[in-house]
Amino acid sequence: MPPELPLRTDRLTLRLHALDDDAALLDYYSRPQVARYLLDEPWDESTARTRIRQHAAKDGLDGPMGALAVVVELEGRVVGDVTVWRTDRLHRRAEIGWVFSPDVAGRGVAAEACRALIPHLFKDHGLQRIEAQMDERNTASARLAERLGMTREAAFRENWWNRASGPARSSTG
Repeated sequence: MPPELPLRTDRLTLRLHALDDDAALLDYYSRPQVARYLLDEPWDESTARTRIRQHAAKDGLDGPMGALAVVVELEGRVVGDVTVWRTDRLHRRAEIGWVFSPDVAGRGVAAEACRALIPHLFKDHGLQRIEAQMDERNTASARLAERLGMTREAAFRENWWNRASGPARSSTG
């Protein structure tokens, strides 16, 4: 079962993706500074329509996709999204990733959203470990992982190919 959704904090609502979220996600995924550390190019409208269908299908870690994707709303506006996917069912491991609009940077929105979601992932899905892999140059994401209590465990050289800079190093926490 996915966590009881929507989840609410004092400021935020976390809910499953809806097909009409494509414009809201396009607003920040289309920005080069957001896509800089992602594996995809900045989104265009066609990409947004495709991606939102993919995200909407990620409706539970125990479902066929083995993934849960939620949007984060602040004051009724989508400002980010968090995705969690199983990486090892037997050992109860999952990976988490987040993308937020630069418009909310420095306001604690990403940390608040993840702090609301993560306890449900452990409790409702029996996860033993949640990891976050990121481009090691993405210091904002690394700081968020630290605020969430994650520990940097490794740096992998040329672990994956970044379209902008070629071979990239990634960190895991």
